[in-house]
Amino acid sequence: MNTSVSNTARLLAAGLRALLVLTLVTGVLYPLAVTGVAQGLFRDKANGSEITSDGKVVGSALIGQAYNLPLEEGEETPTADLKWFQGRPQNGLGTNSVNTQYRLILSGATNLAGDNPELIEQVKAAQAAVVKDNSVPGHPVAPGDVPADAVTSSGSGLDPAISPAYADLQVRRVAARNGLPVERVQELVDAHERGRLLGFMGEPTVNVLELNIALKELTRR
Repeated sequence: MNTSVSNTARLLAAGLRALLVLTLVTGVLYPLAVTGVAQGLFRDKANGSEITSDGKVVGSALIGQAYNLPLEEGEETPTADLKWFQGRPQNGLGTNSVNTQYRLILSGATNLAGDNPELIEQVKAAQAAVVKDNSVPGHPVAPGDVPADAVTSSGSGLDPAISPAYADLQVRRVAARNGLPVERVQELVDAHERGRLLGFMGEPTVNVLELNIALKELTRR
């Protein structure tokens, strides 16, 4: 009997020691080491690729934002604030009561097939809006000028970037709304164009938040 109790106590003690050691190694030392390496070598990425403006964090380079006017009384669908560059449609996002500004919790694609009537109507409506919003006196936009990313949402619905073609399409409208020379706004777009990863992967892009922050700085001068 005493031997059985002694063996049990010894096994329990060994198990407890193993638990404490593994907790220390995997629950304390390893996370501290990984965090230290991340903060030392990849601080920007480890902290969420934050973007700051006027000394405050205003978003992430990895997450798209909406640039809309405040809702009017009785209005349910916000209107785009056309003095800013606009990102891709966000048709895949759901609604919730937790984060009503960017609705990140329910991100996702529309999951609608290419021949789905609802998707077709969304694309047609988006195309018509892009044509209307970006046509300025003397420079109308034709439906054929509208790039695909201007009328379709990304897989997550939170794509932070647009194509250079879509950014270029918005230049004259943004210039007119802000009282800026078209050439200066075009230079801003060109300066924020990112090439293909490693020169051959993906497509060139323009980060909308970074572009709008630069535009804000330009309007202050």
